Amino acid sequence: MALTGRAALLAALGSLPVGIWEPSWTGILAVNAPLVVACACDFALAAPVRRLGLTRSGDTSVRLGDTADVTLTIINPSRRPLRARLRDAWPPSSWQPGTETTASRHRLTVPPGERRRVTTRLRPTRRGDRQADRITIRSYGPLGLFSRQGTHRAPWTVRVLPPFTSRKHLPSKLARLRELDGRTSVLTRGEGTEFDSLREYVPGDDTRSIDWRATARQSAVAVRTWRPERDRHILLVLDTGRTSAGRVGDAPRLDASMDAALLLAALASRAGDRVDLLAYDRKVRALVQGRTAGDVLPSLVNAMATLEPELVETDARGLTATALRTSPRRSLIVLLTTLDAAPIEEGLLPVLAQLTQRHTVLLASVADPHITEMAKARGNVDAVYEAAAAAQAQSERHRIAEQLRRHGVTVVDATPDDLAPALADAYLALKAAGRL
Repeated sequence: MALTGRAALLAALGSLPVGIWEPSWTGILAVNAPLVVACACDFALAAPVRRLGLTRSGDTSVRLGDTADVTLTIINPSRRPLRARLRDAWPPSSWQPGTETTASRHRLTVPPGERRRVTTRLRPTRRGDRQADRITIRSYGPLGLFSRQGTHRAPWTVRVLPPFTSRKHLPSKLARLRELDGRTSVLTRGEGTEFDSLREYVPGDDTRSIDWRATARQSAVAVRTWRPERDRHILLVLDTGRTSAGRVGDAPRLDASMDAALLLAALASRAGDRVDLLAYDRKVRALVQGRTAGDVLPSLVNAMATLEPELVETDARGLTATALRTSPRRSLIVLLTTLDAAPIEEGLLPVLAQLTQRHTVLLASVADPHITEMAKARGNVDAVYEAAAAAQAQSERHRIAEQLRRHGVTVVDATPDDLAPALADAYLALKAAGRL
């Protein structure tokens, strides 16, 4: 089998007759001179790296868990062909563990004066902005004995958005919303509903809905029908303090709260309500206001993408004051925070009356499903102690929830998988009761 390239050269050099080995400079130069010449020629024929032109194109955003393709165009302005290996460096969280080596390295050949494209496929493991790092290119000569190496920068940013896994619950919640609007079932009545139309009385109707003036003008008893009010204001408040950093399963509590907020925002915007977002710990981390129904969800997703838990205690007074400034009119304030005793009793409860006297307040908290599993544990001494600790933790959360309910707050306490649909159900229940 014929040898080519570097293998053929080394085989030829190895077969040179050198006679009896003598450790002399003359012998060394006689043997290595052809190799030195070959390496020098190989180096000279390698395309220069510094003069290469590089540009990027491709995806600028991706949902967490999906893939993004970023294309790198390499332009070779020299008169020599480029035979190269290329490494397109990105932060470690841009790939699944163990896949960075194969995903970021490319081989390519670019003829003189032409261009070629390589595509780097990212699969980020964390939310936020992922920015491209250096591009390292190693250019080889035709024999592959010597190479030129250099680095370039071609800035590019890919924003990793929240995955919005609770989107699957939206169709069922919209079906319930249509029922509330009276499209598929009997309309409801409450103090926060709007007059819709008149119809004939049927047994079981609320007698308060009878329109006596309309009844006097006709032979049948007429009743008013009602529909839930639209154009209500909803303020989603994300607590980004230290308690939001606690991990439940594989993700921080903040991620589950954001997922629930997105489902509620999608549902409320379909219901004709206005949705704003406030993320706060000791200062405002994100604020989205005044978006139209079609633009509110993309705006919220984009604002949430870069949010990270801050390892500081949330300033409840500052949060309350900011929420009141953001919502001067009566609104539904949805507070996504913890049900831990200390932050609620020492932080939120002393200032809660400022919110409840002007607004309807709904508090949603992420529960740890591991606590429920621990409470069921039996069989040995350790399991019994774990069950006792879990029961105490559950009892404490129930006590805090009852305190909040006595102050007029609607409380939703659910595991990460159940929090989003439970929060949507609570919103629909408030809307059906006319409390918005």
